Amino acid sequence: MSLKTTYNRLLASAALGALLLTTGATAKDGHASGKEAGATAAKPELGTFGFDTKGMDTSVAPGDDFYAYANGVWAKNTQIPADKSNYGMFTALADLSQERTRAILDVAKGDPDSMIGRAYSSYLDGATVEAKGLAPITPWLNKIRSVEKSGLAALLAEADRSGVQHFFGGYVGQDDKNPDVYIYTMFQGGIGMPDRDFYLKDSERNTKLQAAYLQHLENVLTLAGEGNAAARAKAIYDFEKQIATVHWDKNDSSDATKVYNKMTIAELAVAAPGFDWATFIRGIGVNEDSLLVSQPSAFTGEAKLIADAPISVVRDMLIVRSLDGFSGVLPDAVAQEAFSFYGTALSGTPQMQERWKRAVDFTTGNLGEAVGQDYVAKYFPPETKAEMDKLVKNILAAMGRRIEGLSWMQPPTKMKAKQKLANFTTKIGYPDRWKDYGKLEIKADDLFGNAVRANQFAHDDNISRLGGPIRRWEWIMTPMTVNAYANFGMNEIVFPAAILQPPFFDPHADPAINYGGIGAVIGHEISHHFDDQGAKYDETGKLADWWTPEDVAAFEAAGKALIAQYDAYEILPGEKLDGKFTLGENIGDLAGLTVAYDAYKASLGGKEAPVIDGLTGDQRFFLGWAQVWRRNYREQNLAQRITTDPHAPSIQRTWVSRNLDPWYKAFQIKEGQNLYLAPEDRVRIW
Repeated sequence: MSLKTTYNRLLASAALGALLLTTGATAKDGHASGKEAGATAAKPELGTFGFDTKGMDTSVAPGDDFYAYANGVWAKNTQIPADKSNYGMFTALADLSQERTRAILDVAKGDPDSMIGRAYSSYLDGATVEAKGLAPITPWLNKIRSVEKSGLAALLAEADRSGVQHFFGGYVGQDDKNPDVYIYTMFQGGIGMPDRDFYLKDSERNTKLQAAYLQHLENVLTLAGEGNAAARAKAIYDFEKQIATVHWDKNDSSDATKVYNKMTIAELAVAAPGFDWATFIRGIGVNEDSLLVSQPSAFTGEAKLIADAPISVVRDMLIVRSLDGFSGVLPDAVAQEAFSFYGTALSGTPQMQERWKRAVDFTTGNLGEAVGQDYVAKYFPPETKAEMDKLVKNILAAMGRRIEGLSWMQPPTKMKAKQKLANFTTKIGYPDRWKDYGKLEIKADDLFGNAVRANQFAHDDNISRLGGPIRRWEWIMTPMTVNAYANFGMNEIVFPAAILQPPFFDPHADPAINYGGIGAVIGHEISHHFDDQGAKYDETGKLADWWTPEDVAAFEAAGKALIAQYDAYEILPGEKLDGKFTLGENIGDLAGLTVAYDAYKASLGGKEAPVIDGLTGDQRFFLGWAQVWRRNYREQNLAQRITTDPHAPSIQRTWVSRNLDPWYKAFQIKEGQNLYLAPEDRVRIW
């Protein structure tokens, strides 16, 4: 996943994924396990060599469906827990991380001097939340009820700072064309469903979702004590649908070049008349004049829609956004209503998480690095970080050899690509410098207040970056996060502690499994810096043209072939992948697996890996890749991902191996099998 363009892309583009993509030790002489190939001093966590062979379905030919061959029995026998929309290796590790964090917080809650203990206790105390009812949020709702158009910009600024979503969002990040400077970036908003397509694309599934969302709007207004809720809900929905029509689609919004639009506040006011931009932008604390506006025409359209809309509809929309946004810290009736749409209707999840799980997520979501210090001390030994560092260096070296050997890249571009690779920063496990939460007030008996103050703290901390030096020590994920990401502006790759565990990484597993698992993840994140968007950033992290026209043409041709390959995948009846939208992640998977394979072979020093349990080293490598993608989805969740997730589903991510020649040799893939590609049709990029 990568950290650029819009805020959504920031949290989706370079992340390993799905949208968790999402393990510890590596390396003596290039071996992830620190042992000679096949030798283990201790038993791996999974199977005899780090892979769960019992989960395979060997009745399926690898060339017909490699995912089913590697994971079919696991998929058949694994039930999705009632509180989840999908379940796989990422979620299994996320559950483990949540349990471990709970143990830390259960100790902390007994200490009145512990900030994380007070935050956790405030969420666990459901009785106090119920007793307070809507009283904590009522003053804010009353502000909304009384706002007029003349005061709307100031109110939205207050909403922004408190964490209430509205017509547009923003964050302070690096200026893509001047990465040593921070700038405020704005992006489109204003819709309650995850993407414009849910409003605008006709399908039976979308018709059902629209009806469910309309009912949700009515229910929330009713919970807020508003009358005539059905008619008012319809007015909100119609307003949001108008907003959806001016939104950019997900492909344009993911294009780093298209979303780079620098303008002053005065220029924005001319481009998007009808809204008091100066009052809003100054109100959120931005004192600089230059902004990046990701989707200018959407801002033009939204400003007009806001100006033309009855203030009553704007008020009602903000009431709904406020209750939905704070639903987790309000009485169960509000929390359950929000979950019924966003959890059940959208994702198919039958049951809300137990309160202790939500309490853990609340605490880590707001005080992640305060919790992370205890987590790392208890669950992430220094040896794991050191071994992971060695494995990263092996993968980086393999990527360097790949770049050097490219036939399609011109020598000047190769030189710059190698400079970019040499300038990489790798972050493993946890930050070198922890976030200071000293200015945040947390009370054990004020859950709603804690949520508002935490949002305000995070907002103010983000805005305070403006005018200051780039905070190269910062992370956007906590150590407890089962994921990884690439940050284009920082030219860095980042691997939180929680992903550095089996099945991704096991110090006692066969090296082939580790290279196919965490090794391919490392390669995935490295290659994000060279994918369809990451390749637009040079060795300094600057959005710049540094490729020759010949390089661009060759790269785009390979990308088009990969787009066509993924466009052909029908995920649900009549619903196919968008190969263009998923291109960056598909390049990441293809390049990551390719580079990890090279690194694995290099680690053997010219020797053949031993056969283990009847499987060759190459077979084990590809099985290691397939194992990390074990995942079952609820249909609604899978359908939502087709529209909103830049990652392909797990089955298709596993199938990327069909582009690698060694996979054909390893499993004797023959022409006529479902996944077979003729050599000339196999996509080769890096």
